[in-house]
Amino acid sequence: MQPAVLAPKTGQSVAPVEKHLPEAHAVHDILDRHILADGFDMVLDMQHSRGAHLRDAKTGRDYVDFFTFFASNPLGMNHPKLSGDSADTKAFQARLMDAALNKPSNSDVYTRHMARFVDTFARVGIPDQLPNAFFVSGGALAVENTLKVAFDWKVRMNHRKGYRREVGHKVLHFEKAFHGRSGYTMSLTNTDPNKVKYFPKFDWPRLSTPVANGPAHMDDVEQREALALAQAKTYFREHRDDIACVIVEPIQGEGGDNHLRPVFLQALKDLAHENDALLIFDEVQTGVGLTGTFWAWQGLGVTPDLLAFGKKAQVCGVLAGGRVSEVDDNVFNISSRINSTWGGNLVDMVRFDRILEVIEQDNLVGNAWHVGSYLLQRLHAMAEAHDVVANPRGRGLMCAFDLPTAELRNAVRHRAYDLGLIILGCGANTLRFRPALTVTEADIDQGLDILAQAIKQTV
Repeated sequence: MQPAVLAPKTGQSVAPVEKHLPEAHAVHDILDRHILADGFDMVLDMQHSRGAHLRDAKTGRDYVDFFTFFASNPLGMNHPKLSGDSADTKAFQARLMDAALNKPSNSDVYTRHMARFVDTFARVGIPDQLPNAFFVSGGALAVENTLKVAFDWKVRMNHRKGYRREVGHKVLHFEKAFHGRSGYTMSLTNTDPNKVKYFPKFDWPRLSTPVANGPAHMDDVEQREALALAQAKTYFREHRDDIACVIVEPIQGEGGDNHLRPVFLQALKDLAHENDALLIFDEVQTGVGLTGTFWAWQGLGVTPDLLAFGKKAQVCGVLAGGRVSEVDDNVFNISSRINSTWGGNLVDMVRFDRILEVIEQDNLVGNAWHVGSYLLQRLHAMAEAHDVVANPRGRGLMCAFDLPTAELRNAVRHRAYDLGLIILGCGANTLRFRPALTVTEADIDQGLDILAQAIKQTV
């Protein structure tokens, strides 16, 4: 099956941009001179890619996009409310260019662009429970700053207890977790050893992950949850007053699209609070509508004390409230305790401001839930049709299934690419789905038809 080819927008001229860029066929050769350019063989056509389809500038072929730049593209390519000709869109484009020409340090020099973004974010995405915000560039740095918030909070809480030295520098975390590759976060990331080996890491306590990925995992899930909580209690006892926080992805992404039951997450929060520790949700991947609620925790019913966000949000950062505010001199009240030169990227803020408006106007969180339900239904049908497909699972559009081995998973993924579908794996043997919030049932059908053909040709 050849991927469908989408026609460019009528009357669109690409010459003003393209005449100042290298030829598409030269891109990899140029990059290879200076970087390890081992990504996709395609060269993204920024102008002619549309919606759920990415076009290769070298070949003119289109690919169904279940990848979305590691789940960071919320609206698909060239959404008409970002790239079209309406008055609102033209006004957005003018703001975007204004923000792109100069790069102020948002941490200390404020603009109307930033205020507009924060106001929109507060209306659409910042929940009442987590009113305090901090912005930075990069998901790992967002996670890292949640840890800094927790360390500061915990040490100050221990000073209240009479400690004269600094106590409160450990992080309780999970197996199969991915939280980034920065200084602190490498001590928490434990998916692929190659991503953290030979770099110094903290010896922080790690819990087993009571995965609840479907019928195959449910028989003994209560026992595995009890084991993880027992491990946590032991660590709290062994490291008395030294564990500042518990960090968890509501759904582990890179670790294998591993789901955790709400009852377990609530028990984890209760245990953290019993031991004066904060609960952190890493929602860098699960946030901004992917799971069918704006934040995954809103669908799970467990409110964190701190939340790290990024990817679809374009700009990254921290949301906080509740228990953090129990310490008056927390990092949100004391100048420069957490900070960065740029305080997030102003262009990203302006883009996300408009994306938030589109999410709100077009009810794209609801679309993620509706089309995600359709996607999961189709994955269950695929499991019935193919013996090798197991454990279809998902929340909203964040869906996945397992194949028997990593080798077969990789072979299916590569064959799907040859046929016109971009999809990634995760965990040991999982294929993961990360379509844009704008995806339609027709897009899902097209991608899954290609995937089914790839499975037939590979097994």
